[in-house]
Amino acid sequence: MLLIAAFKLGQALLFVAVGVTALRLVHQDLPYFLARLAHHLRFGPESRFVDFILERASLVNDKLLRRIGFSLFAYAALGITEGIGLYLEKAWGEYMTLGITASFLPWEFFEAFRRATPMRLGLLVVNIMVFLYLLKVLVERGKQTAK
Repeated sequence: MLLIAAFKLGQALLFVAVGVTALRLVHQDLPYFLARLAHHLRFGPESRFVDFILERASLVNDKLLRRIGFSLFAYAALGITEGIGLYLEKAWGEYMTLGITASFLPWEFFEAFRRATPMRLGLLVVNIMVFLYLLKVLVERGKQTAK
């Protein structure tokens, strides 16, 4: 349970960092920022991936960046709540994590089988394992309270 809590809290910190970055990019030249980032990460300037990202970046405006930032903060708040609930071994944290994990599984199945990559398949396997583990814990706890 502690490992899942640490994962949820780490994930929440990542979402906060990306949310802060999105808000810091408001009123900035996003394509220029991404081109510099690609250069620092040593992506080739002729890369199709970089071209794809830079083309899409021109469609992102300040209103959308704010919406993205605040959405990431909201999702991070859920992750922090899940992580704390699991760390404190609260039943509500387990139920919350079970529900949220279950709600994303259909999308992850779709994405993993639409275009299978090691990352997508790995994420799907981890989330299935978390789901089954939490389900087992909650079922066992229900049996103990029924006695």
